This record gives sequence, C-alpha cells and structure tokens, in this order.
Amino acid sequence: MADKFDVIVIGAGPGGYVAAIHAAQLGLKTACVEKWVNKEGKTVHGGTCLNVGCIPSKALLETSHKFVETRDHYAEIGINVGDVATDVKKMMEFKNSVIAKNTGGISMLFKSNGVTALEGAGKLLDGKKVEVTGHDGKAETFEADNIIIASGSVPVNIPPAPMTDDIIVDSAGALEFAEAPKRLGVIGAGVIGLELGSVWSRLGSEVTVLEALDTFLPMVDQAIAKDAQKLLKKQGLDIKMGARVTGSEIKGKGKSREVVVKYTDSDGEQEQTFDKLIVCVGRKPYTENLLDDGAGIKLDERGFIFVDDQCRTNVSGVYAIGDVVRGPMLAHKASEEGVMVADIIAGQKPEMNYDAIPSVIYTAPEVAWVGINEQQAKEQGIEVKTGAFPFSASGRALANNAPEGMVKVIADAETDRVLGVHILGQHAGELIAQGVIAMEFGSSAEDLALTCFAHPTLSEAVHEAALAVDGHAIHMANRKKRK
Repeated sequence: MADKFDVIVIGAGPGGYVAAIHAAQLGLKTACVEKWVNKEGKTVHGGTCLNVGCIPSKALLETSHKFVETRDHYAEIGINVGDVATDVKKMMEFKNSVIAKNTGGISMLFKSNGVTALEGAGKLLDGKKVEVTGHDGKAETFEADNIIIASGSVPVNIPPAPMTDDIIVDSAGALEFAEAPKRLGVIGAGVIGLELGSVWSRLGSEVTVLEALDTFLPMVDQAIAKDAQKLLKKQGLDIKMGARVTGSEIKGKGKSREVVVKYTDSDGEQEQTFDKLIVCVGRKPYTENLLDDGAGIKLDERGFIFVDDQCRTNVSGVYAIGDVVRGPMLAHKASEEGVMVADIIAGQKPEMNYDAIPSVIYTAPEVAWVGINEQQAKEQGIEVKTGAFPFSASGRALANNAPEGMVKVIADAETDRVLGVHILGQHAGELIAQGVIAMEFGSSAEDLALTCFAHPTLSEAVHEAALAVDGHAIHMANRKKRK
C-alpha cells in the first residue's frame, strides 16, 4: 500500500480542488484523485464546471453578447461599426483557451500548495481506503484518516430524447457545435437551457425552448421571472411552457439529418422539427463505480450521498460535498462546503449558512437571487414587506444603455430582517453579492437603506430597493413620508 495521507479528496471539481488546497494550507498531507481526461489524453482538473460547464459557457455567453451589442446597440450610443459577423470557430478557440488557462491554473495551485495529484478513477473502499485505477488500468490503493467525496454530477437523460451523436446532445455537446444550427430545440427552461439557448439564438439559431412546468423559473420571485421571460422572448427565444416531451425521431442522413420532437401541451399533441436538440432537464449525482459495497456509505432515495449539515456521511471520517449531496448544484456551494470540511478536519468549528447561497442565470440581462422569494414566504406563512426599484430609474443603468430589469428586496414584516434579494439586470450576478453579505450578517432592510452607496453605480438600485421596503425610495414617485 502507498503512503498514508491525512486527507484524500475524490474529485477535482470546484468542491474537490478547493477542499484539497485548503486542507493542504492547513498543514494536512493531502491528495486529490481525478479521472477527467481532455482531448489530448491529459488528466485535467476543474471537473464539469471548468471543462464543460460554468467557464466555457460563460466564454460563449460573453462573446455572443458582445456580438449582439455591437450589431444591434452600438449605433444607439454613437458607435458605427458597419457590418458585423461571427466566427464560431474563433469563438470555440477562445473558449478552449479559457478552459486551458483555468485547468492549468489548478494544477499549478496543487503544486504550490503541496497537494498530491492522483490520476485515475477513485473508488472508496472499507476502512477509509481509496482505490485509484489509472488510465492504463492498473489499480493502486491509498489510505487516509479522512476522505472527502466530491464526485459531482452528470446530466439527466430522458427516454423520449436519448443522446444521439451530435444531433441530440446534452449541455456539454451544446458547447461544441461547429456552427449555429438553423433550428435549435432546447428541452428545459432552467438555468442551463436558457443560457445555451441564448448563446445560439444570438449566433443566428431559431431557438424553441420546451418546458414541462407551467411556471417560468419557479425558484425566482415571480415579479422578476415574468419580466425575464418577456425580455428573453423579445430576444428571440420561443419559450413554450407546459410542453412535455413525449418522443423524438431522427430523420434523414448525413448533413440533412433532423430531429422531430413530439410533445403535449394545453392544446394536445404537438410536434416540431429541429436541426439540433439540447436536453437540459437537470443533473443527477455521480456515484457510478464510486462506492464499494463494503464502504457502508448511505444514499438517500434520490441517489445523493446522505450527509448532515456539516457534510459528514454516516461513516466516521468520510465526508461528501457538492453536487453529490443535498442542496443546490452550484460550484460556489461546493467550494464553500470544501472549505468547511477541511476546517472541520483541522479541528476548527465552522458552519455554513445554506440560506445565503446565491444563484445566477447568465442571460442578458442576468437574473440573480439569494434567499426566499415572495411566493415561498407566503407558503411558509411568513409575513413580509417588499421594496422594488427599476433600473430604468437608475442614472448609471441609463448611461450604460441597460435600463431593463429591477431589484427586489424581501424583508420580514416584523423584524425587518432581509430574507431575500432578487435582481434582473446588467451585472446582476455581481450585484447579488450585496444581498448575500447583508443576509450573512443578519442585516435589516434599514441597514441597507442607511448604507452609503457610490454614485453613479448600478448598486444604487439595491440601496433604493431597500429604501422602498418602507416606502422611502428617493428616486421613485409616490414614496411615503418619513415619520
């Protein structure tokens, strides 16, 4: 058996690599197992997020947004650029360069922090041992006092639309199109579906999004969600709600292949033909060949590894974090859990506030939120008061030629404590951090209202929304008089 470690982390995604680095920083002898191999056959770190998820999708979202801004909006502010064209091949090269820089950066961080990188597939055995099967098929067993499972998740496949070559693809396949398909279907109007649909719509595809639910973005405050839906439809996304896919059939050969999708909605059975189809109906925990029967790790009814509030499994010394456990499947949630677990192993007593985890949809404008929405408050029997402020009344938003959207603050009616912040607008993903910090410190809406925000900034909309909770917004009509 190889050397014993203080900590072995299985998986080098945003949860795993952060856990490994922080554990090493705390003086723990740490190893991290990763089996992901790139197109060149080299082991790379970063997991789904850096290789086929968060990072590459943002590269394409940013480049495609810049294209639309240049083509459709620069003339409005006095910049004439003439004909503007896209080069999808160049965009893909840029995306791949961003991936390489990020994954290479993690490898350097492992070396500088003394993390041992183990290449291959990790499997948890009994007695806190990890079997690592290399790419050559040879297996080696390692032992540690503590194990952190960070194996992540994979896309959910659905029987009515099985993955087929490059015509019916998942979210990873949608990042590899060589050109914009003329007719693109997207199953699922969640975060991933809306982002990928936006990318290819901007690059020329006729995009239809099929969503089985009747409510658009139910996790977002509906005042925000409805505005977002209108804006996305205006941009060209044909979003069909209550559309449940029942089947698909690929017709034709070669480049003339197309996929006929059948679905049902309030009008009965429907069908639509696409050149490409992206399936984005969610993700599931990845536990394939991960746990030996003798390891004794319990899974819940949905296949997630069962953990407590501090990510302990039912086996002493074995932890699990990120997408493979309960909670939102978000990279930053996984990273913070990794830091918490490393601290626990080092003898500290950290806690994580799961009520203050932000979510972002990187469409244009962006949608971001933290905490509960007004509908959830009603369902939970919490009496709330709310304040909203539109970006159309923000001097900086108007100067940026980005007046769409608003900020909404939700506070407890009795205590004034901030329970949620929801934002639709330019840079909403950056602005939401102010709401997260407020909630993390237990701030009241009045605390935000009494804080001095720089002018002119988009952040002032957060300030005004907090003022509006008690009817005191400065830059809105019909505000209440202070007592």
